Amino acid sequence: MDFSLSMEHEILRKSVRDFSEKEIKPVARELDEKEEFSYDTMAAMAGLGLFGMFVSEEYEGQGMDYVSYIIATEEIARVDGSHAATIAAGNSLGTGPIYYYGNEEQKRKYLPEACRGETLWAFGLTEPNAGSDAGNTQTTAVLDGDEWVINGSKIFITNGATDITAGTVSLCKTGTRKDGKPELTCIVVEKGTPGFEAREMHGKLMWRASNTSELYFDDVRVPKENLLGPIGDGFHQMLGTLDGGRLSIAAMGLGGAQGAFEMGLKYAKERVQFGRPISTFQVNAFKLADMATEIECARLLLYKACWLRDNEKPFAKHAAMAKLYCSEVMGMCVNHAVQLHGGYGLMKEYDIERFYRD
Repeated sequence: MDFSLSMEHEILRKSVRDFSEKEIKPVARELDEKEEFSYDTMAAMAGLGLFGMFVSEEYEGQGMDYVSYIIATEEIARVDGSHAATIAAGNSLGTGPIYYYGNEEQKRKYLPEACRGETLWAFGLTEPNAGSDAGNTQTTAVLDGDEWVINGSKIFITNGATDITAGTVSLCKTGTRKDGKPELTCIVVEKGTPGFEAREMHGKLMWRASNTSELYFDDVRVPKENLLGPIGDGFHQMLGTLDGGRLSIAAMGLGGAQGAFEMGLKYAKERVQFGRPISTFQVNAFKLADMATEIECARLLLYKACWLRDNEKPFAKHAAMAKLYCSEVMGMCVNHAVQLHGGYGLMKEYDIERFYRD
């Protein structure tokens, strides 16, 4: 049993960490305050090869394994959750469905630009009354001759309304199965299609520099060739896409926990009370020890889930466990880190305030 990462993984971690510290950290607070998606940092992340990470080189992807993708997401999240959300959604939810379920023509048409970071794709799943309950999807698609006519709406869609968003792969109800359950199908809708509108959402508590949108379909007509895979395969595609997405969300939790721990540790070593650093007080030392222990456990669970996927073994259960555990560990770590900062932890001039919201 070997728990060590390869030299390539370690080099990638250092490269993305150095990039995050140099390019993202100096602007993250301002972007959060303005609730602004940054095209400059988007281009810089693309230049580093952070899009199309698991897509094969045949489609201009990076051809990396899932462990590499998760390490990169983790390191971005260590500095800022918004940029990590852009990476996670851009890969798992954007290029992922097209890469795994699209036909050859769709892959060659859409993937190269997405892998170069020139375009983003959105995954239209969540609706006001549907999401995890995909069977309650209200957006419909009716075949009219050689075209699908789509009506409905989506909400909380990441990367859906940027200037470089190329379109969405959206889950639609296309009929009723023999067992009475809805027939769900994924359909590609390109930006600029008449009747299709994406509106950016504002006023978020967290991930404020990540693009979140509402999508509206009003008699949107797309060619019948825009189906992603066979009719009725949408539910299966959604489950597969979310399995991979859970790994990236877990990586965001893990990275956020690591960042919070490091901020808490640094402040506790610098803050002096009663003549000594507060890190030496047992109550605070216990907090730091708990944080370090939980982060180590979370990392092992997440990396195991990625190893299972890379080795083509069943990983869905471990992906769900990793998402749950890494998210809860981040919640614990940011709370402890805020307590270590005292009143300063509530001030925007300290990054831990943003981490607490994220």
